[in-house]
Amino acid sequence: MNKEVRVRFAPSPTGGLHLGGVRTALFNYLFAKKHHGKFILRVEDTDQTRFVEGAEQYIVDCLEWCGISPDESPQKPSTFGPYRQSERKPSYRQYAEQLVASGYAYYAFDTPEELTTKRTAEPNFLYGQKSRMQMRNSLTLTQSEVSELLAQNAPHVIRIKMPADEQVTFADMIRGVVSFDTNLVDDKVLLKADGMPTYHLAVVVDDKAMEISHIFRGEEWLPSAPIHILLWKYLGWANEMPAWAHLPLILKPDGNGKLSKRDGDRLGFPVYAMNWTDPKTGDLTKGFKELGFMPEAFINLLALLGWNDGTDKEIFSLEELKASFSVERISKAGAKFDFEKAKWFNHEWIKQLPIGRLKLAVSSLLKQNGMEANEEKLAEIIELVKDRCTLLPDFVAQTTYFFTAPTEFDSAAVKPKWNTDKAIFFEEFANTLVIELTALELEASFKALAENKGLKPGEVMLPLRIMLVGGKFGPGVFDIVKLLGKEETQNRIAKGIAEFNS
Repeated sequence: MNKEVRVRFAPSPTGGLHLGGVRTALFNYLFAKKHHGKFILRVEDTDQTRFVEGAEQYIVDCLEWCGISPDESPQKPSTFGPYRQSERKPSYRQYAEQLVASGYAYYAFDTPEELTTKRTAEPNFLYGQKSRMQMRNSLTLTQSEVSELLAQNAPHVIRIKMPADEQVTFADMIRGVVSFDTNLVDDKVLLKADGMPTYHLAVVVDDKAMEISHIFRGEEWLPSAPIHILLWKYLGWANEMPAWAHLPLILKPDGNGKLSKRDGDRLGFPVYAMNWTDPKTGDLTKGFKELGFMPEAFINLLALLGWNDGTDKEIFSLEELKASFSVERISKAGAKFDFEKAKWFNHEWIKQLPIGRLKLAVSSLLKQNGMEANEEKLAEIIELVKDRCTLLPDFVAQTTYFFTAPTEFDSAAVKPKWNTDKAIFFEEFANTLVIELTALELEASFKALAENKGLKPGEVMLPLRIMLVGGKFGPGVFDIVKLLGKEETQNRIAKGIAEFNS
């Protein structure tokens, strides 16, 4: 590639960050890192009616949690700022006026009431080639009327003048050659009455100013492509236009339509990266982070929604994704979201992450539930139970018995075959317990004692487990003994004997 790769993720600060948005950010990030370029966060906050306080910081926090923080952003400005569109407002009108002067755009003075009346009369009304000459704009008014209205600061917008009978064609890095008939595209507003640009004008002006080289965005923006391509041409920047890539949709689990927040609410899984609380209503929408996903797993599962490296490999670290990522392997077809598969990714990552990477998250969860262990013991506990944990909160359920002796026992699994011989056996095992032995050595001594007492090891293994943890679950029983220590193990055996004797 001849020029520096510069890509951008440009969300609107209007609420929670959908996993589709995170995937767009991820693909931008991976492409930039693969080509030693820059990944930029630009906040598209020109629609002040939809702006939500705190949403920008939330987006920054989400990207940071995912490990894909931008190289440039409002928080990390460089020479291409400002990075909020609202702070770039003065730059947009000049380009809108330039388009009017060159005949590619026009002033429209229609009031909201006039537009509402028109839309009521014509349900499928589009402001464009077939209707523009019936409306109140600089194409139908005289030059003096237009000048007078502008002098009076009459409310108006600036609309692009879509050409008739043209094909707008471009090469999409994912979809190949794509063509649009301009007769089917309406005259979009470029500059609103409040002087703020719409997405269509702002995105082109900003991408040019920030020297964006490649644009990765969702498939839903494909219908806007002809407008943006014409603006690059009309503003005289056709030779500097970035390359385009429209990413496939993330679909509902059944494949019927784009995955929405409503689908997550209905089916019981998150679609936001992190918890989002609406500042106006106080409504909480849960995120993957708080549900107990590791960022490594979240990024991994998103990468494989619409991309693969051509092999059967499924587990990728962020470094591996940077090395393997290629646009050629992005699918054109939408990718169905499967929450069970998402949990599988998390389970695999929990199993393979180093203990040090898990300790902080697990320690915090345990403390919230009134359980605390020193670092060494915590590391041993995590190592013992991590293969049994799919989500981080599972560590609480899987480790409670290390901190608190069971108060209830699955007695039904033991009592039918319980007898005095077994009670005597456990008393002797407890009295002769040598905690300094390894778990394997403890198991060997336990089995030897059982055989010496005429008992089959299988007859006494389950009662021991239930004495220690309360039920038929948990890791290796002698690993549990080692972690509990001699005194606690003896106490639990004594309590178990009393329970089963009763």
